Amino acid sequence: MNSLLATVHPYIVQYGYGALFGVLFAESFGLPLPGETFLVAASFLAVQGQLNIWLVGLMACAAAVLGDNVGYAIGRFGGRRLVARHGARVGISAGRLNQAERFFAHYGAEVVIVARFFPLLRQLNGIVAGSAQMDWKRFAVYNALGGLLWVGAWSTGVHYFGQQIAVWLLRAHTAELWLAGTLALPLLAAAAYWVISKRSRNRRRDPNANRN
Repeated sequence: MNSLLATVHPYIVQYGYGALFGVLFAESFGLPLPGETFLVAASFLAVQGQLNIWLVGLMACAAAVLGDNVGYAIGRFGGRRLVARHGARVGISAGRLNQAERFFAHYGAEVVIVARFFPLLRQLNGIVAGSAQMDWKRFAVYNALGGLLWVGAWSTGVHYFGQQIAVWLLRAHTAELWLAGTLALPLLAAAAYWVISKRSRNRRRDPNANRN
């Protein structure tokens, strides 16, 4: 087990599902915490029989979805000005917020589905969606789907690939978005295709839209 996993391992062993839920929940509404590493460590312990893999998945999904919804509420009711003013205290710099907003603006609201696979977007997903006044029901559906895919990908990956996941995770943290981008690429491509196709259909239905 590499040093990243070894660092969080004692917390999972001592506090179990509570540590997993707390870290993923806090990371999901903006705090710069190693949620992905905690999920992998918990999945390792489940494979070894020390935790229940179904409970790991349930707690991780619940924490991710609830945390993102807290972030959505912060962005929706606090507004971008509040986040920009106080976000630096918890690691949400103006630059990081701008990056996330540009990503959302470019790919559309459907990017919520794959945002969880990216370290930066995973933290700011809900905040940006809320500050952009995205419809909450739409956000809730996409966010739940993204959380389910993310948790499923990591827990299944640990189950089938075991220790090799630790090597991949170390490279991901060393090369920042390398692993996250690799895992999310098929989903991101599908989401981008869906957005482009939808906009193309809308333009065909309303040929005067581009003239305004």
